[in-house]
Amino acid sequence: MSAFPVNDDTTGDPRPAAVRVAAALRDDILSGVPAPGAVLPPLPEMCERYGAPKGIVLEALELVAADGLVWVGSDGARATVRAHRQETVRPADSGAPVGPGESYRWLTVAERQGKRGRITLLDVVEVRPPVEVAEALELGSTGTAVLRRQLLQHDGEPVELAECYYPMELAAGTALVEARRIRGGTPTLLAELGYPPHQTVDRVSARVPTQAQFEALRLPGSLPILRTFRVVYSESGGRRRPIEATVMAKAGHLYELQYEF
Repeated sequence: MSAFPVNDDTTGDPRPAAVRVAAALRDDILSGVPAPGAVLPPLPEMCERYGAPKGIVLEALELVAADGLVWVGSDGARATVRAHRQETVRPADSGAPVGPGESYRWLTVAERQGKRGRITLLDVVEVRPPVEVAEALELGSTGTAVLRRQLLQHDGEPVELAECYYPMELAAGTALVEARRIRGGTPTLLAELGYPPHQTVDRVSARVPTQAQFEALRLPGSLPILRTFRVVYSESGGRRRPIEATVMAKAGHLYELQYEF
């Protein structure tokens, strides 16, 4: 950890001093120093390293504790790094169809990691989707889609809020419009309908969470979400056709994405 000059007005950072110290400490912890289970240095040492007075450092510790990254003693004098660390998600792990009777890949990946995965279907409704979704699904000016909104959890803790859209022309009369979970996941169902996934395009950005995302993910404070806008294409009659568009939101301080080329 390096010194953090909270009184240096030349940095151009307008954030309150405690927020700036919390950002530096959060970055240290997520980078692996100090390690999970380690006790943070005594307050005088932290004040020296971050160039901040005791009150600012204590306030920063409260902010990082609210993120779930440290545990702070009742007197504020002892802080321990919690075992929960930033998790790497590999999008390619769950995008392919599965065999007959098999579970959705996201659930089996969670099981291999020793976690209890759960997917809660929150809503299934026909909508005129947002502009970026309508354009991605090539719905024109009047086309509609079925929205399947779901919350993914590990051991009871929210992982991701996913809003999945499917062209109504494709979804009508199928399990996509039914308010129930789909065995094997939607990639498997789409493949059975004759639309196996051929190409997936992701756009990843950091966003300020919406109220729905903030509440569903139980986010602390004003931290951003990691937003993925995904479009899945299939090949039909020699033509690439969009079959699914999804907006996925994860807590930005708890997850990172790994892509392999």
